[in-house]
Formats: sequence, structure tokens, C-alpha cells
Amino acid sequence: MKNKKQNTRAIAAQIILQVLDQGKSLSSLLPEAQTQLDPKDVPLVQEITFGICRVLPRLELVIKQLVAKPIKGKTRLVHCLLLVGLYQLLYMRVPAHAAVDEVVNATKVLKLDSFRALTNGVLRRFLREQAQILAVVDKHWQTLHPDWFVNRIKKVYPHWREIVEANNQRPPMWIRANQQHIKAQDYAVLLGELVAKNSENSTACVPDCAILLENPVPVAKLMHFEKGWATVQDVHAQWSAELLGAKNGELILDACAAPGGKTTHILEKALQAQVIALDIEENRLKRVRENLTRLGQAAKVICGDASKPQEWLEPDVMFDRILLDAPCSATGVIRRHPDIKWLRKEQDIAGLAELQSKILHALWQRLKPNGVLLYATCSILPEENEQQINRFVAQQTDAKLVEMDFNGKKTAMKQFFPQEKGGDGFFYAKLVKTE
Repeated sequence: MKNKKQNTRAIAAQIILQVLDQGKSLSSLLPEAQTQLDPKDVPLVQEITFGICRVLPRLELVIKQLVAKPIKGKTRLVHCLLLVGLYQLLYMRVPAHAAVDEVVNATKVLKLDSFRALTNGVLRRFLREQAQILAVVDKHWQTLHPDWFVNRIKKVYPHWREIVEANNQRPPMWIRANQQHIKAQDYAVLLGELVAKNSENSTACVPDCAILLENPVPVAKLMHFEKGWATVQDVHAQWSAELLGAKNGELILDACAAPGGKTTHILEKALQAQVIALDIEENRLKRVRENLTRLGQAAKVICGDASKPQEWLEPDVMFDRILLDAPCSATGVIRRHPDIKWLRKEQDIAGLAELQSKILHALWQRLKPNGVLLYATCSILPEENEQQINRFVAQQTDAKLVEMDFNGKKTAMKQFFPQEKGGDGFFYAKLVKTE
């Protein structure tokens, strides 16, 4: 949609419609939208779309107070325009008149001229009656999450409210210093004021390559980023390569490798390891190749199905180590991808657990005796994590759980939860193949 004067609110509304009604993800829609936008408008569209997904239930309740009948069918785009307008009025520093005018003008761009008066009337009524409307909307504590998810975590985690509140925050920015170039403490000195104060106390488990930034910044602001001195990666995700323990000369599989943060970290730890980076989506492997190039590393990049190694691997090839960052519900990274709350359905979980089990059993057959398989997810749901591993160990007699060391704290399985100024929700289990 190219217009003489692009309307960022129209584009934002179209993106939100595709998330809510077509099940598409922001991570796939935003790159497409960038081709339609002036580069200076990209951050605005990102802020609006991510923000709406973060606080959607509150905005929906506001609309219920303002619109007598739900806006359905072909005119759902009007509903999404109202979400855009309300998000700006409630959460952004855009002047109220400008926010309303831009959204009202978007009705023309989207060929919804007949809804111009409705859109204008609803948003201006909200401005007049904001205090009374919010008093009704906010009288109950809101999770801003779907009920099925809240009900599930309530059953297993006494601190479920902390999880929900962490999910509703903006995510911190962590980077991984490439210790082939520079130690993390020295790189932190180079970054200066960008680094968070007292970051070493922000979370209990921090690998020695992790640095927390005070606020997210463009990677161009990171010293020697283009030369591979640093990589953006969540602190809890950084444990993947640390726990895998790759050694030079070993044949290693990074299954489900995109976008390549784990692959490059493995090679930082073991420069002479032979690494295969596998992912089922060819378009996601582009990022893996870009990251390898930026860091000056080499790995064999393969597009293939991790549950069917016979399709992309010779019959006699066996791995010394396998990192399986399994496809999962992504319920541990909601604050980074708030659309997950509305894309993921409760009925998806059983299917994901079945797929994880299939991949685990398939790749286990390609692990050498005494080899290591590190199982990881960015989920906080037990069905995908400890229940999955307990079931696998019970079925696979040559699989043995081994303790992992997190800065002196040892455990056979580790569930991380999202933390303020800390890491995302991740799970780890380390398995050794007995002879």
C-alpha cells in the first residue's frame, strides 16, 4: 500500500487485523510493512502494534464502553483503527488532537469513509469521558493475558502474578560479548553509560559473557558490532552454549538454529568445532547466514525437518553434541513477542509437546554413545519441559539426566522465569547417552 502520504495508523491497523483475525505474527508482518514505510515511521508502527498486543484486553474493554454494537465482518478494520487511536491516547505522548486526526484520516486511506464520523465520535467521546470510562474498565486487576494461560500457570506456580506482571513489561536488552575479541567486563567499559548500573545483581544466573543495557539501543550504537564483538541475545538464552560444552573437533548439531545466536555462541566457545545449523524454514536461515558472516564464522547451514534427520543427513553420521532448542509455545518470551498471547491457543500445547517428543526421539538416534543432548525451550509450561523430559528418560533406557552448573548452583533441570531487568522464561535439561 503506497500512498503519496503514507498513513502509519492505517498500516498499524492493517497489521493488527492480520494478527487478531488471521493469526499472523508481528515478526513476519513488520518486515513486510517496512517496505511501505518511511524509515523514520518504522519505530512508531512498531510501538503501536507491539503496544496494542501488550494491553489488548484493556483497550477492548474501553471500546465496549464506547461502541453499542461490536464492529464485525469487513468493517473489523474500523475496530482495529479504534485500537490504534486508543493506544496512542492512553500510552503515547502524541498530542490528543493529532492522534485523533491521523486515525480519522486513515479511514479515507483504507476506503472506509463512511466510518469517518463514527471513528471521530468514538475517540472524541473517550477524551471527554476518559475518567469515568477508565474507572469502570480498571476496577478489577487485569492480567492482560488470555484466561486459559493464566489458569494453567495458576495451577503450577504460586508466583503466577509475578510472571504475568513481568510479561507485561517491556523487555530489557542483553548482549553477549564475543570473548574471542574482548572480555565482557572490558566491553562494558567501552560501552560506558549504555550499560545498566548494578547489572550484576539483576538476576541470579548470569553467564560471564552477558551484559545488560540500561535501555534498548540500535545495534549501530554497540562498539564494533559489525566486526562481531557483540551479539544481541537474552541472558537466559546465553546458557545454551555454556551448558552444551562444545569442544574443538567435535561434530555438533544446532537443531532449530534460527536466527543463529546459539550457533555463533557455540563457535565462539569452540572455534574448531564442526557445526551444522538446522532449521525447517529457509527464510529464517537467512538470518543465521548473516550472523555467521558478521562474526567471521563457518557452519554448515541446512534447511530440514529436525524430526526427520534421514532426509538431510547421511545414515552413518553421528553427533558428539546436539543442542535442541525445541519448537514450543514461546510462553517464556511473551514480553518480547506480545502477540503470542493472542496467536497461541490452549489446544496448541498438546500438539507442540507431541512434536517435541518426536524430534527428541529422532535426534537421540543420531547421538554418539557418551554424547550430550541439551534440551531447551522458551516455554514455562511443564508439559513442554520437565514432564517432557521425565517421560523421555522413562522411555529411553540409555538416556541419563546430568546436573548442570549455574554459577555454582547445580540442578538436573532448570526452569527460568521472566524477570524484571533479568532474563526471559527458558527451560534446560542435559542428557547423556549411556553406552
